[in-house]
Amino acid sequence: MKNNIFNIKYWLTASLLVMLAFGLLSTSCKDDNPSLGPIAITKVFLEDVNSKVPDREVSFVRLQQRVRIEGSGLTGLRQIYVNGYKTYFNPVFLTDSYVLLDISKDTPILGVDPAIRNTIRFVNDEYETTFTFSVRSAAPVINNISNTMPLPGETITVSGSGLTEVSKVVFPGNVEVTTGIVSDPKGKFFTVAMPSGVSDDGGALLIECSNGGAYSPAYFNFKKGVLLNFDGQGTQGYWGTSASMIQGTDIESASIGVANLSQGKYVPTLPARITSFAAAKNRCSEVWTSGSESWRTQLDPYIPATTLLTEVGFQFDIFVPQDWTGSGFLKICLVNGFNGGEWAGSCYNYVPWVVDGKAVPFKTTGWTTVTIPFSKFYAYTKEGTTFESILAYREAANYKNLGVYFENSDFTLNKITGLDADKEIAFPSAATSVKVYTDNWRIVSLKTAKYSDFPEDAK
Repeated sequence: MKNNIFNIKYWLTASLLVMLAFGLLSTSCKDDNPSLGPIAITKVFLEDVNSKVPDREVSFVRLQQRVRIEGSGLTGLRQIYVNGYKTYFNPVFLTDSYVLLDISKDTPILGVDPAIRNTIRFVNDEYETTFTFSVRSAAPVINNISNTMPLPGETITVSGSGLTEVSKVVFPGNVEVTTGIVSDPKGKFFTVAMPSGVSDDGGALLIECSNGGAYSPAYFNFKKGVLLNFDGQGTQGYWGTSASMIQGTDIESASIGVANLSQGKYVPTLPARITSFAAAKNRCSEVWTSGSESWRTQLDPYIPATTLLTEVGFQFDIFVPQDWTGSGFLKICLVNGFNGGEWAGSCYNYVPWVVDGKAVPFKTTGWTTVTIPFSKFYAYTKEGTTFESILAYREAANYKNLGVYFENSDFTLNKITGLDADKEIAFPSAATSVKVYTDNWRIVSLKTAKYSDFPEDAK
């Protein structure tokens, strides 16, 4: 009996001690975490020390940006989900009225359930709230336009990154297109038809998409910069009886190309009178301007002589209807003073079929645009060189013709890459009858305006 009484007393005492301890713990928790209330979000501010407005109220945020989120009831916040993605926040930067949040680079943007896309969800132990707020990827970038001088109605492909859900394209002359735009789901490109009424003064494309806005380089439809189009703008020069010289009678005009068609007359690098070019031969064919053109007079109103060579270049349209690989390249000569075979001086060798050190067939379904910054011409690679150096060089030359050779000689990869390690990788030539056509030789601006989410920050 005594043992039973002792056991009961022991059990009651232990139970009281446990209850007392639990009560003390509960009291302590209540002291540390006052009663949780509903969560309300009122404003979001972008924290950017590099901006003219370092603490700016915004309606969207990009990945890897920091925001300050204002509201109430944030004390006791346990989790934050951005587009459904659990996002870390530092409790040191949390009060009842605000929290600092870094948007993770891993936050999903594309393919997110529409119910949670562009939302931030806040959760504590008793309440949660979902705040509708636009979440964007990195700012979009335009790297290339498949044809920068298309005919109205022709479709062009604009390539880059972040080009998702493109909703508007503004062409030079403020011509807006909002329909018929087809965007790649991964944002690598979009297609759009060339509208009528685009300004011949040219300029940049401005696009708007789900990631914001972006400008292309200012080279679209810049007809003021055309040096030679074989249809009356500029004058072709030819002389002598050499088989390599493209004569006026070699120029062709039959409509060729798919989607992007030829525009009147154009020049073949392999004229109809020649069957093929032999291996190990330079200067197989050549076509020139007359040499009477003044680049300074023609271009100064649009491209100042002080422009860096990284921001001005040579552009032409090309059509290659069959695979071009293994042999042959185009040499662009700034003046008439080359014998052929050079990989130095005021020229540039265009070899589109060498990609990442390997021979890859190059072919186009229609006419496409090639852009070569003057900073890639061998004599002008020094950083900081301006357009004045080329203008002055041409003005001092005895023969001011601009020319394009088709060359079919052997070369090694280091000629393209400039790397000594690539000297052992050879590309021996072979006889070729590849057909390569060019047209619309022109000088263009490569400047790209900075698009800012906030106009006051634009430079």
